[in-house]
Amino acid sequence: MVLGVPRVAALAGRTCYAAKQMQLVLKASTNAAPEMIKVSIVGEQKNVALIELNRPKALNALCNQLMDELSISLDQLDNDKFIGAIVITGSERAFAAGADIKEMVGRDFASTFSNRFLEDWTKVTQVRKPVIAAVNGFALGDKAFFGQPEINIGTIPGAGGTQRLTRVVGKSLAMEMCLTGNRISAQEAKESGLVAKIFPTVTLVDEAIKLGERISDHSPLIVQIAKEAVNSAYASWDIK
Repeated sequence: MVLGVPRVAALAGRTCYAAKQMQLVLKASTNAAPEMIKVSIVGEQKNVALIELNRPKALNALCNQLMDELSISLDQLDNDKFIGAIVITGSERAFAAGADIKEMVGRDFASTFSNRFLEDWTKVTQVRKPVIAAVNGFALGDKAFFGQPEINIGTIPGAGGTQRLTRVVGKSLAMEMCLTGNRISAQEAKESGLVAKIFPTVTLVDEAIKLGERISDHSPLIVQIAKEAVNSAYASWDIK
């Protein structure tokens, strides 16, 4: 397909704007480039943001610094008029291994609450634009698996894990996962409604970007309203 001149000009404008925006996104609260995430603008129309969690040695465990960098980037991308969807992915070994246990050792409730421990964790749920998780390894790809292993270290799933999981997969499966620490496969996750699609590992991120592009083709306002409506229904779901 040959692009018309106006469309080429628009695309060039988006590309230049994306380059400028990347300079903004790559600034954390310390005015330094983030170390634990990578942000890029992708897709044919440069209207999809790709965030890669980049802490492979720790299996992308969600430490404070990573979550702070992610929160800042999500804020900026959510206010970028050229971005229609956001894809978050990890590495081949792990999307994310969960909270960083090393940071939690020695903490009591008072220190955790006063430091607003979960403030950055809720950012993903507050983003107005669609967020697509391309999950492989721990935590989708055909090699992924999911679990709530907290019981193995003497605690329960935090950050609303018990409530959110139960709403999605139902009481029985959520209870089994939380009480045993057992993991489920990508196929089991799809059958339970925890994930939408399964792709081979090698095409996972590309397929997620394609989905983001398809979403970005629609009216941003209508996409936002549709997302809010679905989330509202999810939040008010009567769990049996």
